Amino acid sequence: MTDLHTMPTVPYPLSSSKRSILAALLVSASLGLGLHSGAWAQAAPAKATKPTPQLIDSIVAVVNDDIITRRELSERIDTMTKRMKAQNVALPARADFERQVLERMIVDRTQIQLAKETGIRVDDALVDRAIARIAEQNKMSLQEFRNQIKREGTPYPRFRDEIRDEITMQRVREREVDNKVQISDSEVDNFIAAQANSTQGGQEIDLAQILVRIPENATAEQLAARLARAEQVRQQLKTGADFAKTAASYSDAPEALSGGDLGWRSQERLPQLFNDAIANLKPGEVSPIIRSANGFHIVKLVGKRDASAANAAIAPVQQTHARHILIKVNQVVSAADAKRKLTELKLRLDNKAATFEELAKLFSNDLSAGKGGDLGWLYPGDTVPEFEKAMDALKPGQVSEPIESPFGYHLIQVIERKTDDVSKERKRLAARQAIRERKIDEATQEWQSELRDRAYVEYRNQEQ
Repeated sequence: MTDLHTMPTVPYPLSSSKRSILAALLVSASLGLGLHSGAWAQAAPAKATKPTPQLIDSIVAVVNDDIITRRELSERIDTMTKRMKAQNVALPARADFERQVLERMIVDRTQIQLAKETGIRVDDALVDRAIARIAEQNKMSLQEFRNQIKREGTPYPRFRDEIRDEITMQRVREREVDNKVQISDSEVDNFIAAQANSTQGGQEIDLAQILVRIPENATAEQLAARLARAEQVRQQLKTGADFAKTAASYSDAPEALSGGDLGWRSQERLPQLFNDAIANLKPGEVSPIIRSANGFHIVKLVGKRDASAANAAIAPVQQTHARHILIKVNQVVSAADAKRKLTELKLRLDNKAATFEELAKLFSNDLSAGKGGDLGWLYPGDTVPEFEKAMDALKPGQVSEPIESPFGYHLIQVIERKTDDVSKERKRLAARQAIRERKIDEATQEWQSELRDRAYVEYRNQEQ
């Protein structure tokens, strides 16, 4: 497995930006408030009346050695309110809403802290490219997109920080979760056999879930309390409570504030315990409580559709056999250093002073280095967009200039190309990818829970 799997699209709107402690405690002069020593601003005295202190911001939570302020929480609540209204998700009670948003911010903050501790940095160029892709997906020019963000009430610098945080969290998840997922040949064989014997005909399922999370190393008392909470939620649903609003109020899952919606997924991408739970459900029905390693789940079957027709006729596609040399950017190697090194290697290749395989084995930071950088046959979508675009522009035998991707800088060489129908190899690749996505979903949720449980969190929100 290489470092080139496709980078997920960055969602919009996104999470609250990280600020320094000073900026978090003080409101800047650009908001029309004077700055005074401490976190308090004194109101102008009226005649002999004693000045009344006016709080301009406060700390609502301490997360390890960082803080979340009331202002940051309010900004995130505003963002989530707009998103939920756009998705027609009923807003929960204010206290539940604040608790849910704050908890999501705490989970995000622990991931960003881990990224910084382990040397993950996201430079301005990568943020700019991500924003350009979002604008393109929204069929807008960059300036039109900036204007739209401003109309929606989000300052553009804050939006950039939000994008940077999202990419940072994605990077740390890729390293801590994605790159550690292993899939055996026997799992692929079993998956293909199960598909062949399935009577479902390639169904896709639209699900929503409510998760009552179990803390790491939970005691018997904690387990009992969590189960009681899940039973309380299930009882509310049985008496007619709206599932989406209930999920937004009580679920501990990442998608809680989207009404628990998991979206359309092939059955192969769903955990087997979910498939078992919905086997006899009709659209609109809710499952009993399901126990997993992460906690207690309640699942709603929103809908089903047949995906077999779309999967049956897959047009022939072009495959590319390619290799690369990757220099990763980190605390030791800057982007300029990586690019300069690959420029030197490109010159050696142009002068035939070494072969691509020799240089890949000596210098590449990718797992493919031992194979001379050989990535095998690649289908469209197998690599990140920056890599694929550069690769597609090359002729067989040609070597690219240094190309930047989210993983560092690459030299790419196309060895050969061919057009392929739905081969046995491609079916195995598709099966492997489906298994991988399912495992990543499960492992990510477990990893985030562990990270949250191990963090020092102190609540200072006295207004609730």
